[in-house]
Amino acid sequence: MELSSLSVILLLTTFIHCGQSAERPKAVLTIYPANQVFRGESVTLVCDIQGGGGSEWTYHWYNSGNTFYSYSTTEQCKLSSVSESDSGEYTCRGKVEGSTQYSDTSTAVKLTVSALPRATLTVDPGSTVFIRESVTLKCEITGYDGWRYQWFKGSSRTAVSQSQRNTFTFIGSAADQDQYWCRGLRYYTRPISSQDSNKITLTVREVPNAVVSINPDNQVFRGETVILRCDLQEGGGTEWRYNWYKNGNTVYSDITSQEIRLSSVSESDSGEYACIGKIAGTQRYSHYSSAVILTVSDLPRATLTVESRWRPVFTGESVTLKCEITGYDGWRYQWYKGSSRTAVLKSQINTFTISSAEDQDQYWCRGIRDNRPTSSQNSNRVDLSVKVTTPSVTLIVSPSRSQHFTTDFLSLICEGQSDSTGWRVRRYSLSESKVSDCSSGWGSVTGSTCSISSLYTSHTGVYWCESESGGSSSPVNITVDEGDVILVSPVHPLTEGDPLTLHCLFLYTKPLDLTADFYKDGLLLQTQTTGEMTIPTVSKSDEGLYHCTILQIGESPQSWISVRARPTSEAPFSVLRLLSSLMAASPYLLLTIILVVKCYKSQAKQVQTNRMGAARGAGTC
Repeated sequence: MELSSLSVILLLTTFIHCGQSAERPKAVLTIYPANQVFRGESVTLVCDIQGGGGSEWTYHWYNSGNTFYSYSTTEQCKLSSVSESDSGEYTCRGKVEGSTQYSDTSTAVKLTVSALPRATLTVDPGSTVFIRESVTLKCEITGYDGWRYQWFKGSSRTAVSQSQRNTFTFIGSAADQDQYWCRGLRYYTRPISSQDSNKITLTVREVPNAVVSINPDNQVFRGETVILRCDLQEGGGTEWRYNWYKNGNTVYSDITSQEIRLSSVSESDSGEYACIGKIAGTQRYSHYSSAVILTVSDLPRATLTVESRWRPVFTGESVTLKCEITGYDGWRYQWYKGSSRTAVLKSQINTFTISSAEDQDQYWCRGIRDNRPTSSQNSNRVDLSVKVTTPSVTLIVSPSRSQHFTTDFLSLICEGQSDSTGWRVRRYSLSESKVSDCSSGWGSVTGSTCSISSLYTSHTGVYWCESESGGSSSPVNITVDEGDVILVSPVHPLTEGDPLTLHCLFLYTKPLDLTADFYKDGLLLQTQTTGEMTIPTVSKSDEGLYHCTILQIGESPQSWISVRARPTSEAPFSVLRLLSSLMAASPYLLLTIILVVKCYKSQAKQVQTNRMGAARGAGTC
């Protein structure tokens, strides 16, 4: 009987254990504070074993099926400062301490870890502000409300300001230049803070000064191009627009370029120019610049004069045109004839000598130079009348050359076609700018000869013979130089086809002993080891200003060499030939020839009468 009772007890115990194996305790997982949390928060997982009785349980924790914490004696698992990597599906189950009995695995609970709301910082009017300008920082956090805002400066974690308003306004000073950022706080609801905002570096500077510069100069000439530039001092790193003013009136507004170009300026462009800078898209300005005065002037005026004792000018006479430009130096001169815009001569000197009948025309000049102003205005125009005449007397110069040393003895002889008596030598002195006779003290007179025994540079001038009745010879240019080198050149004009021989004469040796360079109109023409150059037959193109140099010794003055056109034929010679060859011809033809001869003589006499009248006018100088 006792055995039967024990058997029943054992059987009941077996039934009880079998029932427990069939119904394991249920595990339930709960997440605090919520399934949706924010990065940085703490999360508590609670595993409740329902139906576990008074057993001592240990707990196993899983994230997305993987064990992340295999053993704990408490039903809570705390995750501190979670991040997005902690997101997942969490489960748990219990195990009776010291046995192999487990609870069921809990139903998975999803934990989502999100980033904190992002604070965005903006600054108005911009990250670069001016001293004493109002600055407003604005902190914006989307998706939630009820924020309080904290403002931080530099590397400090201590807020410089905290308020319920999302803006922070202050007046800029040099001390405010730093890096700024913000964040939001909420005390009673999640999330309790935002992320830190982006950082903005605030630059605080003085209001830039605008400065106007003018290129090439404040004083310019009509026709030049002027560039005005507006520079903003300490205004770098900002996108500027520019306003320009002339005499207080706006001429350009809100332009992107800091330069304006005035092409081919005139006097109307003169005035006071100023500028101001404006930050693009704002109403923030620099200081006004000081006004800069631009003055546009006329180009220098060239003045053309004729250096001649009389007009009209006769063939063979030396006539010099002079181009004068005041106020500047370094000019090169261009000479124009008629309506042509092509210069007939370009020279470094401001005189142009002409002497043949073909040179009759209207003349004008202008100057050019390397520096500003680069050109002058065109000069006045001069009408030059050149007439053909045959002087009744010729001035003979001995030695027969245009240039002389101060050590030379000079003889000037008036040699007429018939009678040479009654003629006197006269001179126009370039240094004294007056006309005088040989007998006035600069020479001694013997008959029609003027002798100068002691030459000086003051003897340089124009010489001619003149009769008491007013007749005169063609003038000649004589240059007296105190240097060691002169050019031996013809005194009188050459005729086309004549030979021309030039000597470069050194005061102390013969001309054949030294190598000389010969120049025409400033350009090297020839280099001769004999000191002498020859042009076998001259033409009109050989006319010009000649000089020579001897290396390491010196340079001669310039002399004008004139070349006249060769006359086609002389009338008396032509008539004799016609008479001899046509004597047997019709008397009507012979009568015609006689009339032609008489007409020619009448014209020749009239020309000579006009020439004498001109000479009388010149003789009263």
